[in-house]
Amino acid sequence: MTTSRTFTKALPFLMVAVVVLLSAASPAIAQEKMAAKSLYDRLGGTYAIASVVDDFIERLLVNDILNANPAIKAARDAVPKAGLKYRVTALVCQVTGGSETYSGRSMKEAHKHLNITEKEWQAMVSDFKKTLDKFKVPAKEQGELIAIVESTKPDIVVGKMAK
Repeated sequence: MTTSRTFTKALPFLMVAVVVLLSAASPAIAQEKMAAKSLYDRLGGTYAIASVVDDFIERLLVNDILNANPAIKAARDAVPKAGLKYRVTALVCQVTGGSETYSGRSMKEAHKHLNITEKEWQAMVSDFKKTLDKFKVPAKEQGELIAIVESTKPDIVVGKMAK
């Protein structure tokens, strides 16, 4: 009987201790949950990604360095801007962990005839960073996105830097 009474008397203290431990652990738990979230979720999902892609494509379409390449200009004239934005949004959603599926050509296949130089690649990356900054994408997520983009470079850049 005394064990039962001792436990009953100690129960409020145990509950307080559990609450204190959980509240102290909650920042760590919150960090773990944040780390477990996909890049797609951390970016805000499809609609947020589509907004960023929209701005990014608009920048690319008026980039003088890119437009100086006749192959890029011809490809842009042949593809409706809305379709391009749709495909790029699907691709970004897929590679960041979303449920969308990109059904377009591979990066190598889509870019092999464009003769993209290092200078043009850098112009694209610069526009991408400007867009990410405009939307205040956090540094960690920017780094992950840039790494994804950089992973496609061998399939896209074929020429040497123009001087």
